[in-house]
Amino acid sequence: MSVFGRIWQFVRALTARVTVDDGKYIAAHLSPDEQKIFFAMSVADQCHSLRTAYTIERLVIEDKRGVDREFLIRCALLHDTGRRAGDLTVKGKVFAVLVTTLAPKFAERLELNGNRALYVYHHHAELGAQKLQRLGLFKEAKIIAKHHAPPRHDDPLELKLLRLADNAN
Repeated sequence: MSVFGRIWQFVRALTARVTVDDGKYIAAHLSPDEQKIFFAMSVADQCHSLRTAYTIERLVIEDKRGVDREFLIRCALLHDTGRRAGDLTVKGKVFAVLVTTLAPKFAERLELNGNRALYVYHHHAELGAQKLQRLGLFKEAKIIAKHHAPPRHDDPLELKLLRLADNAN
């Protein structure tokens, strides 16, 4: 992501709020148990996940290959549930992005020495997948666990679309 994109992401995180219409959208696409883990995220992550889901809606309309729209929306809404509120604050995420980008070896050492923000930043996909598996959402967990992994030629279309939507937001 470009520097401008990161700055825009930061501004959106500081001004994030979930609207009544967003709440209706969440209720329409997530079960009560799924909503619990969604609302356990910070408001900034909730809004990012909502924007990702709205982007998925547009991509599914544009893509004519017949993907499961509801499945992808659920994945988009739940893709960052490995980051609970308080685990990775806006300041913590700024720190994690900067230190990982500018000094990756130092970031690795900090993470190994117990820096929670860096651990969650680097492993939230797997952490979220574990939560989803506990809810019986194995198909969603499989996609979400890989959404930050390097792309492979045999990645399923759903994973490719989730990555595209996530990176756009």
